[in-house]
Amino acid sequence: MKKAFTCFFTLLLFAGAMAQDNRSISASMDKVKLNFMLDAAGRPQYAVYYGQTQIIKPSRLGIKILDDTGLDSNFAITGTERKSVDEQWTPVWGEVKTIRNHYEQVTIHLRQQTGPKRLLDIVFRIFDDGVGFRYEFPKQNSLKYFIVSDEVTEFALTSDNKTFWIPGDYDTNEYPYSITKISEIDNRSMVAGSDDIAVKTCPDPHAVQTPLMMKTPDGLYINIHEAALVNYTAMQLHVDNSTYKLTAALVPDALGNKAYVSAPGHTPWRTIIVADNAPAILESKMILNLNDPSKIENTSWIKPMKFVGVWWEMQTGKSTWNYANRADTVGADGKLIPNTTHGANTANVERYIDFASKNGIGGVLVEGWNYGWEEWFGNWKEHVFSFVTPYPDFDVDAISKYAAAKGVKMIMHNETSGSATDYERQMDTAFRFMNKYGYTSVKTGYVGKIIPRGEHHDGEWMINHYVRAAEKAAQYHIMIDEHEPVRPTGLQRTYPNWMACEAGRGNEYNAFGHGDMPNHETIMPFTRFMGGPMDFTPGILKVTDYTTLPDKRVHTTLVKQLALYVVLYSPLQMAADLPENYEKYMDAFQFIKDVGVDWDDTKVLEAEPGEYITTARKQKGTDNWFIGAVTNANGRNSNVQLNFLDKGTKYVATIYADGDNADWKANPEAYKINTYLVDANTKLNLKLAPGGGEAISIKPAPAETKGIKFYK
Repeated sequence: MKKAFTCFFTLLLFAGAMAQDNRSISASMDKVKLNFMLDAAGRPQYAVYYGQTQIIKPSRLGIKILDDTGLDSNFAITGTERKSVDEQWTPVWGEVKTIRNHYEQVTIHLRQQTGPKRLLDIVFRIFDDGVGFRYEFPKQNSLKYFIVSDEVTEFALTSDNKTFWIPGDYDTNEYPYSITKISEIDNRSMVAGSDDIAVKTCPDPHAVQTPLMMKTPDGLYINIHEAALVNYTAMQLHVDNSTYKLTAALVPDALGNKAYVSAPGHTPWRTIIVADNAPAILESKMILNLNDPSKIENTSWIKPMKFVGVWWEMQTGKSTWNYANRADTVGADGKLIPNTTHGANTANVERYIDFASKNGIGGVLVEGWNYGWEEWFGNWKEHVFSFVTPYPDFDVDAISKYAAAKGVKMIMHNETSGSATDYERQMDTAFRFMNKYGYTSVKTGYVGKIIPRGEHHDGEWMINHYVRAAEKAAQYHIMIDEHEPVRPTGLQRTYPNWMACEAGRGNEYNAFGHGDMPNHETIMPFTRFMGGPMDFTPGILKVTDYTTLPDKRVHTTLVKQLALYVVLYSPLQMAADLPENYEKYMDAFQFIKDVGVDWDDTKVLEAEPGEYITTARKQKGTDNWFIGAVTNANGRNSNVQLNFLDKGTKYVATIYADGDNADWKANPEAYKINTYLVDANTKLNLKLAPGGGEAISIKPAPAETKGIKFYK
């Protein structure tokens, strides 16, 4: 149930008076303070403080309209409205059981003083961990339908911050992260060197993607992103290396336009999260709070789960997605000639189903099951796939019955090759097919250049396509995991069947690309994960010698792969390795079997972007806790207090640790497992190998605990 206290306060100000009076309007919560003002030219500006420290200097606000003077100057304030909100809401799934939404809101009503005297509202919400703001366009005769050519939104930073960034690319978020000062940001070498990324469009050498994570010289942490991205294009940031000013850079469409808006309407929220410690950034719920409540009334069918899949064997070259070598490889009968390496065959899929059933894994994903894979990439072809026609060696009816008998859910895969137009034509047919055969979830993909041709993965047309896919899936009670989409902005609150996205550099790059460096997973929670869960595909336990390709390896220890199930959040978590590899490490695999996917509580115990993260989570509806700790290329010792456990209760802690001589380069698969009794007074010593981690399962102790000693 929602509990809310809302207080409204309206202050009317005369436009004529305010045209001459440029005093600021302020709002604050705890340490966070916002100032709004108009300059002498009637241009809106804002500034943000954390305590006594200014973190955003006066920065311009406004919208540029195509072939128009725009909504960025010549304003007077006609009034303000203030509102206080303090409420609790319960997510369908998530990192915590309940979320507090507590903010002060101030709405600034503006009117231009000449011309058509258009209206613009700027709404600020001030939380105890930052500020969100958006532009709202009231109903008015002088502004109905318009095209946004640019935003003048600025984030004028006060120092040359340490920054964790990827290039501002219109078509991909899958770059490795760079760590530089703002003054050193130049993405050209990264874009040129990223030959493992299929489609790249990055015309601005000084553009970076959001979420953008920064640390100031005096130790404040700042994260800039956006929330509730619908009916608009994605925001990137153009960097001025000399002034440290960031300016909103909107992704264009095929005509070079940025967004198509009608009044009444509004933009997405722009978000600034700030804290004096890194864990507070990771625990922020501001982006979720700025999204609308669920539009799905009955959510009982939405179930988080773990899954295995016919996927890693394709990434590593053991099998193929395609049934034949080429689309024109046909016999005299006109049918495709099989290549004998096709992975999505009935016998192989049933092997995965058996493994999932035996080990309590809820689902099985199968890629490469349907016609089209012989010509799926690089041709910019509109119609490639049928989403209801299996290859001859994939008996969809028999597989569905076999999985049902084993208590396993099948997960559909719909790759589109970037042809969103074709997928929209086939969506209803595809989802009806899933309903018929008992598929409850679908993983979609958008590898390749987008169709409609000239559009981008992060442009407005595709932004709305991803939402349409989630909405359409909900009509058929299908959960969705979108790959190669725009990075998330909290819309999982509004569409809780939108379980996860890729939209980032996942484990797969250790198979076909240059890999993920050991610090990668210590950065991503501060960047990509700020907007929502990621299908990172953790759990690769055979971290070397898994492919015939040269120089391919996972850049972690085996234990770090276990810890990622806690550190990198997703309600759909893949156990990504091959069944035969897990069978070699069944004692370590036990952690993957046990770890939760839905949580009642989350505590970030320690963190520093690019260096280390230790996270504890309480499994939904239980008293079980799980801890994941990861580090970069440097080994690390730390002490973790278990004071979040119930006092007076004994627990059994199973500790999966790097071996004494483990090292991600020299000895990555060395590990040890020990079991101890612990309680709320216990302090654990974590010893993480270079590129390593630690994974801990903590469960209430049974009445009999003979042979288990208390941790010392």
